[in-house]
Amino acid sequence: MSAVVVIGTQWGDEGKGKIVDYLAEKADVVVRYQGGNNAGHTVVVNGNEFKLHLLPSGILYPGKTCVVGNGVVIDPAVIIEELKGMQAKGIDTSGLRISNRAHVIMPYHRLLDEVEEDYRGEYKIGTTKRGIGPCYMDKNARSGIRMVDLLDEEEFSAKLERNLEAKNHLLQAVYGVEGFDYDSVRKEYLGYAEELRPYVTDTVVVLSEAIAAGEKVLFEGAQATLLDLDHGTYPYVTSSHPIAGGACIGAGVGPSQISKVVGVVKAYTTRVGEGPFPTELQDEIGDHIRERGHEYGTTTGRPRRCGWLDACVVRYAGLVSGLNYLAITRLDILDGLKTLKLCVGYQYKGERIKEFPASLKVLAQVEPVYEELPGWEEDTSKIRSYAELPANARRYIERLSAVSGVEVGIVSVGPGRDQTIILADLF
Repeated sequence: MSAVVVIGTQWGDEGKGKIVDYLAEKADVVVRYQGGNNAGHTVVVNGNEFKLHLLPSGILYPGKTCVVGNGVVIDPAVIIEELKGMQAKGIDTSGLRISNRAHVIMPYHRLLDEVEEDYRGEYKIGTTKRGIGPCYMDKNARSGIRMVDLLDEEEFSAKLERNLEAKNHLLQAVYGVEGFDYDSVRKEYLGYAEELRPYVTDTVVVLSEAIAAGEKVLFEGAQATLLDLDHGTYPYVTSSHPIAGGACIGAGVGPSQISKVVGVVKAYTTRVGEGPFPTELQDEIGDHIRERGHEYGTTTGRPRRCGWLDACVVRYAGLVSGLNYLAITRLDILDGLKTLKLCVGYQYKGERIKEFPASLKVLAQVEPVYEELPGWEEDTSKIRSYAELPANARRYIERLSAVSGVEVGIVSVGPGRDQTIILADLF
């Protein structure tokens, strides 16, 4: 048995899609276990760019079983559009399996996401307004609609009628906006049900049988550690659990089935949306990294905030998810910078603190403790072995490993599959 979980160690956008795509070649099953279409992976194959939002990255390899787990919230229109887009490019999607326990994003979720975010004003949390949070709210309030309900016309119709009565009242009475017509929504979603019916199944059974048969299973999370609902920079977080533990809940496998956890680290730090960011660069270097790295959201197109690599964040991710290896991405974006800074600790009110602060008030006031390291002038994008990397690049990587306490297993020097340096056997 070999089951590997790939997580993001920062605020997301670390390049998990590229790492999962690379590892998926050896996997038999690839599983997406949480989040919704507020996440996005960009994968480059033979110069062709694929943008994935709900489909597991393994969909780009023929013959793989690709599972969308029960922890994912699904906008049917989005996943159908994504499927059709893949099929139009000649990608075989017959291996897709969607959990019958996954919750369905409804149109009222998207509208509530929008009006509630607008209502927050200066206290907005930076939601993508895709309906993710309201869908998870209904899931926890036990009023959600699951895929198994969507495929049962009688059950779906009854639940939709009850939910629309409550949601329309909320939308009109509190936010002063018009609600939804029952017949229109019912017709639209029953149409989605027929298109998705061939893919929906009990994915817990699919995964348990795969693991029992000794197949290699790869779990991919959306977002990242600091966006985790419990362990992230709350409230500027997502509504699910991107950490390694989320794979067990969001896919229906026991923790004893997981063999390795890989944390993806971008060679610098970015975040989207609101909230404190200790190593943020609001200067020419930050702008340089953003433009050189094309740091704009896959899903939203929003410019990402950029800063120096924060090893405190990576160390925290190692603790929360029990990381075995780091996969460092986008090292090539730092090519040409004469000096690099690595945050190795925080000072708060003049004292060094060991923990990653739970309080955003404290996190906003910490001072990063930096180590300066010399950069490298060489182009790393064409290098294919670790020994050939510039000495200063290796020094930078090894210092991150030492500070975070996690061994490096992969170094990526570009978006292509061939631009991947393997240091450890992860499968």
